[in-house]
Amino acid sequence: DGCGHTVLGPESGTLASINYPQTSPNSTVCEWEIRVKPGQRVQLKFGDFDIDDSDSCHSSYLRVHNGIGPTRTEIGKYCGFGFQVDGLITSKSNEVTVQFMSGTHTSGRGFLAAYSTTDKSDLITCLDNASHFSEPEFNKYCPAGCVIPFADISGTIPHGYRDSSSLCMAGVHAGVVSNTLGGQINVVISKGIPYYEGSLANNVTSKVGPLSTSLFTFKTSGCYGTLGMESGVIPDSQITASSILEWSDQTGQVNIWKPENARLKRVGPPWAAFISDEHQWLQIDLNKEKRITGIITTGSTLAEYYYYVSSYRILYSDDAQKWTVYREPGTDKDKVFQGNTELYQEVRNNFIPPIIARFFRINPLKWHQKIAMKVELLGCQFSIGRAPKITMPPPPPRNKNDNKNDDLSDDLIHSVKTSLQTDKTTFTPEIKNTTVTPSVTKDVALAAVLVPVLVMVFTTLILILVCAWHWRNRKKKSEGTYDLPYWDRAGWWKGMKQFLPTKSAEHEETPVRYSSSEISHLRPREVPTMLQTESAEYAQPLVGGMVGTLHQRSTFKPEEGKEASYADLDPYNSPIQEVYHAYAEPLPITGPEYATPIIMDMSSHPSTPLGVPSISTFKAAGNQVPPLVGTYNKLLSRTDSASSAQALYDTPKGQLGPGATDELVYQVPQSVTHSTGNKDE
Repeated sequence: DGCGHTVLGPESGTLASINYPQTSPNSTVCEWEIRVKPGQRVQLKFGDFDIDDSDSCHSSYLRVHNGIGPTRTEIGKYCGFGFQVDGLITSKSNEVTVQFMSGTHTSGRGFLAAYSTTDKSDLITCLDNASHFSEPEFNKYCPAGCVIPFADISGTIPHGYRDSSSLCMAGVHAGVVSNTLGGQINVVISKGIPYYEGSLANNVTSKVGPLSTSLFTFKTSGCYGTLGMESGVIPDSQITASSILEWSDQTGQVNIWKPENARLKRVGPPWAAFISDEHQWLQIDLNKEKRITGIITTGSTLAEYYYYVSSYRILYSDDAQKWTVYREPGTDKDKVFQGNTELYQEVRNNFIPPIIARFFRINPLKWHQKIAMKVELLGCQFSIGRAPKITMPPPPPRNKNDNKNDDLSDDLIHSVKTSLQTDKTTFTPEIKNTTVTPSVTKDVALAAVLVPVLVMVFTTLILILVCAWHWRNRKKKSEGTYDLPYWDRAGWWKGMKQFLPTKSAEHEETPVRYSSSEISHLRPREVPTMLQTESAEYAQPLVGGMVGTLHQRSTFKPEEGKEASYADLDPYNSPIQEVYHAYAEPLPITGPEYATPIIMDMSSHPSTPLGVPSISTFKAAGNQVPPLVGTYNKLLSRTDSASSAQALYDTPKGQLGPGATDELVYQVPQSVTHSTGNKDE
């Protein structure tokens, strides 16, 4: 009388003390005898262990034995509150006896344990949930019997289950493992969702759950698609029934609830049987063999007609003549599926292993008021390799003594047929693409490898070229602002000087240079003005017309000796030292360097007396006007066809001292009749 929840499967199972997880009653006893296939051994794992040890395991304990019966030998005796058993308890044979004794005690939940054959090294118990494992994906083996009343799950497929849900119980709800057989699960952990729906599936009720940090789903074969009831792929002519409900309402309208109305989520009335008894059925012809993995059912879905089927059987056939009732492996009883508990809710049941058949029947066993339902089948296409044809030599001429040989031949043929039929229903083939020949398949596989490799190689080359181009640009930008470009060195200049006109002695040039370290601290120089210096290498202003390319002088004069350093001394304090600014802007081809003289006809203007000093049109940097040196500056004039007289810039109005800060205002240039070619003093 001390046995609690117990499911003993052929390869795994679950057992618990009476009243678990509440306190077990006093003075109770239970023994479980576990057998697996010969040649295998049994391993036992505890999910929870809480047995009173106040009397040192004398009256309350759990004892495990090798073998069954009087020849059994003890493996161990266990007791204690919250006792932790390290690892698995393994037997030496294929038989194990578990004995639970409960004496006088005031507390203690008892125990819950799972067992399996030793080849299931990743065995877990029905109490393990996703939060017990840190891996994002893992495989575990669930024992049989994990549909327990004291465990909860929240969620459903395909959205996922809350992380607090029992892994194995959720696996049964999802249709991944069978409650009577157990099985392997492949779990994937992902981010949680705010709300978990509840549903009824495989006799497991999932509750509505709140937000959680994570959830888990199961990897499956993917054979859970709809087979065509809802979508209409299955035509009306392939849906039949044992009887049809036909009746007239109060208005005299005739209502016929035909079999083709039994389509899930179809608006309107369902299929209903004319007579409500256990001999009614709804039949679906799939047109060819399909792999059927599950079924979803609802009631009438009409509020005024509260009809639904609460339990049913499943039958299947290949020819609609010989029918087989669905049973779970290892059992000799027909499996009864739990149906609906009300008329709206969708209830799912899965077939483990799946059904392979063309004709499918639903046989209602229990119902509410009347037999009425809507259904959808789950599964996928079924394809199997054709069995090779058996060729036998022609039989020899018959003799009277050949009866024994004929019987042997008939037995052989019957054995082959039976073998093929058995393979057809139990063998799970590997689905391949039969439309591609093997040679093409090899070419496709080779191309699938080569194409990504070539793409990666070309992509790498392109990236290398782009990086090299960017590196080169960055190197150019990182060169000093006042450094000479690599192509503007003295060697290149010497090679190009032969194409330029030679300089005359009278036009010996004094280049103007600036130190890069002092470029931002320029100030007025106490030196003669630009007009007094000898001509620099800057191009002279164009008097008129176009100048040939060979006679145009560049404003660049590269260093022929030592390169100028950024740390050169101030050139204004060392006028003899030559400092060169490498980046003097070249002059435009047609524009003069100096301001263009104003040409006007001033025949009526009074002559300006000679000897009046002229003012340079150049304004020194800063506010101080540079001192005037010399009486006249040499000015260039533009020849004009209308006047042959030379023009000079006029003197500014008033005599301005060296320290004047006002802007200079120039008068109209005067026409002179005498020569202005005096040399500067």
